[in-house]
Amino acid sequence: MIQRIQSLYLLVAAIISGGIINSVFLWSDSQEVPFTLMDALQSEGMILKSIPLLFYSSAFLSFVSIFMFKSRTRQLGLGRINILINFILLGVLVYHSLNISGETLVSEKGIGLFFPVLAVVCLVLANNAIKKDEELVKSVDRLR
Repeated sequence: MIQRIQSLYLLVAAIISGGIINSVFLWSDSQEVPFTLMDALQSEGMILKSIPLLFYSSAFLSFVSIFMFKSRTRQLGLGRINILINFILLGVLVYHSLNISGETLVSEKGIGLFFPVLAVVCLVLANNAIKKDEELVKSVDRLR
């Protein structure tokens, strides 16, 4: 059902991936210019354009997974795919933040680089709760 704890975890993951990330910066370069998600959409590089796509696809999968409560195995599968997307996103962010021009000068990493880690934690907690529900249903079915 929608009022389960995994729905809360999935909602937090969707808010982190789709909502909060629009208001924080990912990093700033040596000239103190902050780089946001909207700047990534307007950039020319394909790697930079994939960052918002991965964030929004993670938010979409989390949101869709909330309403898949009748099929816990699909919900669990979507959670695993979402974790994979967040790990890919984290890899892309780390790769690009280490290759920023002027990196020998002082550049500041923003809190937006940490959001995929928070989303993965929420998704792992949601998957654990989904597994517990599935095991509970299976144990009740054995008793019948």
